[in-house]
Amino acid sequence: MAPHLPTDTRGKARVDDRRVISGIVHVLKSGGRWIDAPPEYGPKKTLYNRYVRWAAKGVWVDLFQALAHAGGPPAEVLIDSSAVKAHRSASGGKGEKNQAIGRSRGGRTTKIHALTDANCRPIAFILTGGNVADCTAGAQLLARLSACEILHGDKGYDSNAIRRQVEKGGAMPNIPPKANRKWKNCFSPYLYRNRNAIERMFCRLKDFRRVATRYDRNAANFLAAVCIAATVSYWL
Repeated sequence: MAPHLPTDTRGKARVDDRRVISGIVHVLKSGGRWIDAPPEYGPKKTLYNRYVRWAAKGVWVDLFQALAHAGGPPAEVLIDSSAVKAHRSASGGKGEKNQAIGRSRGGRTTKIHALTDANCRPIAFILTGGNVADCTAGAQLLARLSACEILHGDKGYDSNAIRRQVEKGGAMPNIPPKANRKWKNCFSPYLYRNRNAIERMFCRLKDFRRVATRYDRNAANFLAAVCIAATVSYWL
């Protein structure tokens, strides 16, 4: 991680990165309050400030993306989303409509949309409100898709626009057609059998309790938590 961390610190040298990042991971994993972090990780204010300030600068997202793309593009890519319940402490963010919280059947929720490879390793994330359809957010997420051979998705991504976007990028969309389609698209159940890899990835991320439940008001902070959890779980 060290080569991807900021080096433009001014004035007094910052507290040891290894200790502080370990404290941040502990809080994300346990789901506790920042004030309840064990003293071995240093001042609680330092943990919180490092987490929030680097989230605002995009450090955590850039770190995740650098590690996720270091091995080159995968042959198979999977796309899906998972809903996360927003805790009451996530309310009151400035411009909440822009903080990726929306009302759905589960109440106030956030959706994590993700791309992964066939080995469960995440490649990209975006956040939306829980009321946003998968195919709507999928178009934005697929814009980040690097060259691949096959894209696997569930019926939520069965739209002509999504299929054209995938094919334009040189990949084959392996998406089961909806029941109401008059013309059934080409679909391989044999290739589709391993699509559960992305479900397993979401389950692993939600072992981090601050990912399973959104406590952060700011969407950038919650996205940082998702990227840190993905980095620690799959890319270190």
